[in-house]
Amino acid sequence: MSAKPVTLRELAQRDIDEAIEHYLAEAGQALALSFIDALEKTLRRISEQPESGSPRYAHELDIPGLRFQSTGRFPYLVFYAERDTELDVWRVLHAARDIPAWMRAPVGN
Repeated sequence: MSAKPVTLRELAQRDIDEAIEHYLAEAGQALALSFIDALEKTLRRISEQPESGSPRYAHELDIPGLRFQSTGRFPYLVFYAERDTELDVWRVLHAARDIPAWMRAPVGN
């Protein structure tokens, strides 16, 4: 099976931008670049093996097909759903957040 292309929703891209800005401001360019590298590896992994993510929040939030994968040493979780032709990335959230509340938040939040 070949890798599926990854599509980032607007909220996911905003989450990523905020995380990068945070690392740049608090820890510097080197750590921000390490985060980007870890995120890219995570996206590549789920692109190649979409079923590897945990469905835990799919049950809790009643969103069929929702999965998440950790970014490794960084405390961020990539939330996505596998589609026929792509991987639909919904959010990239810090693991310490109230995940159900953030996933249910209106688009303006």
